This record gives sequence, structure tokens and C-alpha cells, in this order.
Amino acid sequence: MVVAVKVFKKSAPNGKLTVYLGKRDFIDHTDYCDPIDGVIVLDEEYLRGRKVFGQLITTYRYGREEDEVMGVKFSKEMVLVKDQIYPMENPNMEMTPMQERLVKKLGANAFPFTFHFPSMAPSSVTLQAGEDDQGKPLGVEYAIKAFVGEDDSDKGHKRSAVALTIKKLQHAPATRGRRLPSSLVSKGFTFSQGKINLEVTLDREIYYHGEKIAANIVVTNNSRKTVKSIKCFVVQHCEVTMVNAQFSKHIASLETREGCPITPGASFTKSFFLVPLASSNKDRRGIALDGHLKEDDVNLASSTLIGEGKCPSDAMGIVISYSLRVKLNCGTLGGELQTDVPFKLMNPAPGTVERERVNALKKMKSIERHRYENSHYADDDDNIVFEDFARLRMNEPE
Repeated sequence: MVVAVKVFKKSAPNGKLTVYLGKRDFIDHTDYCDPIDGVIVLDEEYLRGRKVFGQLITTYRYGREEDEVMGVKFSKEMVLVKDQIYPMENPNMEMTPMQERLVKKLGANAFPFTFHFPSMAPSSVTLQAGEDDQGKPLGVEYAIKAFVGEDDSDKGHKRSAVALTIKKLQHAPATRGRRLPSSLVSKGFTFSQGKINLEVTLDREIYYHGEKIAANIVVTNNSRKTVKSIKCFVVQHCEVTMVNAQFSKHIASLETREGCPITPGASFTKSFFLVPLASSNKDRRGIALDGHLKEDDVNLASSTLIGEGKCPSDAMGIVISYSLRVKLNCGTLGGELQTDVPFKLMNPAPGTVERERVNALKKMKSIERHRYENSHYADDDDNIVFEDFARLRMNEPE
């Protein structure tokens, strides 16, 4: 069986410009990031001496569009990279294997281009909108834009411009390590002797999306109070650096009275299991998701990794972290005993067994969908499948 290579394409409204990309997800490996390698096909007669420019644009939206009044904007659009694609400034540029195949297949009017993400560019994150929210969702998104103009300061016209939404993501390290995150806390009481001790240990430090999180909980009651119930939560922490805001959301939870009440002098040991999923939080506003493209199966946002030698406080965009929170209810007068154990939630690294399993599941889900889609066509000669991007028109004025 010959495996076809999927290539994404999108044309300008007037059909004179078409951009091809081999993928939409570009992986940040903390020490380097995948280059954005694409090919553009153009109509040289239409250009009439004009040039074609490309830009890597990020839009950082940190407030709702409907709250923008008196000219106050809650978003920032930045051009991270811009370059001239045609005429090529470096005709001998080194091409990736995908670019070589596309240039060979698409002919003399095909020109390669390569962009690189800046070193501290944030990962793509989308905050889930509520039912009443209008306009674009909050978060960080990226797009590749190509347009025809006289020079690089020319904004171009939307008839001859193409914008393709892409994602910058992070994957888990190839090995998960053997460290078991844990926390031990105690609570004393003002008018009685002794303490309640709570120890929580996770079975690993890095979990993949969809995996079961196992927490081993040990409660030792050396006080005169009684533990009434136990609550467990998976908590997603978001830090929005643009406005220096932080908030947390419970994305999975359970409450149990198993083994309770834990009376004075007693102890209790039990493992609890939680599975945090985006599908379980579809109706909840503010849940952070991996950069969202409508037709994709979306995950919860992956934990933000910081490269060696880089300061966590320098991280830009929306910084995501996770923890498992355990609360013991010690009654009306006793209050609560709480602890958080941090962990990472990520996609498997390419090439690992887990990654192959995830890819196989996604491929099975998409087979039926692609049978009925007419937005792509296959070329048996070179085993390349072209799939159209959804039409996302530019918002520039006429």
C-alpha cells in the first residue's frame, strides 16, 4: 500500500496566489523549533513587476471583543517575521524534502519560502468561549500571510492575499523520567492536640492527553478531629502574561466518603483515578485548549515547557500548568486540609510508541470523514494529497 502525503493549500480570492504547507502543527522542542517550510505558486503575468511578500503573524487576544470601547483594544497583532518570497532574494536557498517535491511537481511558477519562529514565541493556546461570548476567542494564534505589493510596507489587497492559520505546539520529552511527584502537609488545631497528616503521590510526572492520573493518598489522623470526606481535583492554571493575570479551573473532580469518617487515631490509604479531557469541559468558559482549528480533535492545552537556561518569568503568551489538588473536609470547626501536587500534561513526542498509538486512533476517526469530503483531490502520480484550508478571509479594508 502506498501512503499518500497530505499537503495543505489555500488560494487567494482571485486565484492568482496559492500557498502550500506540508503541515499545520509546528513543534517547539525548547532548544529549537520546526521551521515553517512552504511553497507559493503565483501568476507572474498578474504581478506586472510587483513583488510577493510573506509574513509570520501572531495575534495575542487577552480580552473580549465585545468589551472593546472608546478605541481600547484587547488584542495585539505582531509581525514576527517578514520576507520577500518573489523575486527570490536567495535563489540557491536550501530546501526541505517536502519543498523539493512540491517545486518539482508544481512547476516553474512555484517558489519555496522558510520562516523561523523567534526563540521566545509563545505556544498556540485558545481559551474556550462561553455561550454568550461573541467575536474571536481569547488566546494566542499564528498565521502565515502572503500578499502582492510594491514593497514590504505595502499592506496589499485582500483579493490577492492568503492567510493560513497554523499552530505552534510543544510535545513531551522522549522519556518521562522516573520521578514521582509528591506532597506531604499537616494541619494542627488551636484548641486540641495532634495533627492530621496528608501525603499525596502521583504515579508519574508527565501524563499524555487522555491518560488516567493515579493519585495515592495516605491520611494519618493523630488529632481529635474527624475527616468527613475527601475531594480530588485536576486543576488547570493559566497565567496571561500580557495583563499579568492568573486564574485556575477545575477540569476533573471527584468527591468520596469511602473510608470516612477517619476518626482520631485512624489512618487511610487509597488510590484515586481522574481523567482530564477537553470533551468533558466543552461547555465551560475559560478552559485553555491547544491552539484550536475547527476541524481538529482538540486537546486541553499542554503544559508550557521552558528550555534550559531560560527564565520562566520570561515566558510569553499564556503559560499553562497543572496540579492535582486534594482536600480533606475536617468538619465545620476543623476546616479543610489542602495540598497541590504539580504535574505535566502533554502530547507524546513524535517517534514514541504512545505517539504512534495516538496517531492510529486519530486516523481511524478521520477515515469516514474524508470519504465524504470533496475539498481535496489525490494525485496518484506523486502520492501527494492536496487539502484546502478553510476559507478565512482577511479583515483588511477594501
